[in-house]
Amino acid sequence: MTTVVVAMSGGVDSSVAAALLVQQGYTVIGMMMRLWAEDTTVGNGGHNRCCTPDQMADARRIASDLGIPFYVLDTREVFRRDIVQFFIDQHAEGVTPNPCLACNRHIRFEWLLNNALAMGADYLATGHYARLTHAEDGTVELRKAYTAEKDQSYVLSVLTQEKLQRAMFPIGEYTKPQVREMAASFGLPVASKSDSQDLCFLGDGDYRRFLRENGPAGMFEVGPIVTTDGQELGTHTGLPNYTIGQRKGLGVAAAEPLYVLELDTKANRLIVGTRDELGRDWLTAKQMSWISGQVPITPLEVEVKIRYKAHPVPALATPLDGGRLHLQLNDPLRDVTPGQGAVLYQDDLCLGSGIIER
Repeated sequence: MTTVVVAMSGGVDSSVAAALLVQQGYTVIGMMMRLWAEDTTVGNGGHNRCCTPDQMADARRIASDLGIPFYVLDTREVFRRDIVQFFIDQHAEGVTPNPCLACNRHIRFEWLLNNALAMGADYLATGHYARLTHAEDGTVELRKAYTAEKDQSYVLSVLTQEKLQRAMFPIGEYTKPQVREMAASFGLPVASKSDSQDLCFLGDGDYRRFLRENGPAGMFEVGPIVTTDGQELGTHTGLPNYTIGQRKGLGVAAAEPLYVLELDTKANRLIVGTRDELGRDWLTAKQMSWISGQVPITPLEVEVKIRYKAHPVPALATPLDGGRLHLQLNDPLRDVTPGQGAVLYQDDLCLGSGIIER
């Protein structure tokens, strides 16, 4: 009998994923991770948004209703080390990380998957909206969900063949309204539950406040605001207070609107420029992960997403040495932000991703 561990959150997506697998005859085990959160009385009162006591109670009740065992895995220490400290360190270096990419790479499909396999499970299933298919040679292919507005292939693009061979996404074939209808038909009490938002480990959603309290000394040191030709326009309040493409709140006067172009951490300078200077028609990415396991040897036409909610845009992808990639964009893009994921597609097939470089 095939055994599947389902990563449960107490939400509708993972609950329906578990119910579908039970219905399909798998031996199903529910598992929820207790994740680190800052110790605070604001917001969620010291609880991670992904695993509040209410969510744990919901997940445990769903497992009981489905007749499956349920376990809670203490993941606080590894989450604090691999996700929260990573988030702080990246901001200290002047880049804007995507913790969800890191979480899927290191927490769900490394820490949790390894624990599932150690229990004798064959697969790890999650409530992500994405689909898996198989090429003729047996390679697992990651594809977009049927519903574009809920597609989560972006955050799964970091997964390797080894991980995808052990993955299942039971609700990837459905839309969110269909999943809610299935939850109601299964009699699950979470059918109308809202989706989680924001960075899960923050008490109040204010990441700048969190960085001020937890980042290294000097992280919010004031410094000059300069143009690309070196003209000093004013003083910034600390580089983590700004993001690439930001226009409002710069506190400087100019003949035309100015935008944040770069966070220069070495000189502690905030570099600003015009809208024309903000656009970029190329970028490079590092730490490329190719889902097929094969690095292309020639340039290939792709579509690239530079943020989770961004629209894919055409580009020519040219592999470089050292696991890097050059992307020549058909049209300039604003808000190309170091630290974010550059995820590659051909139609609905996700090819892989890398991290946008400085």
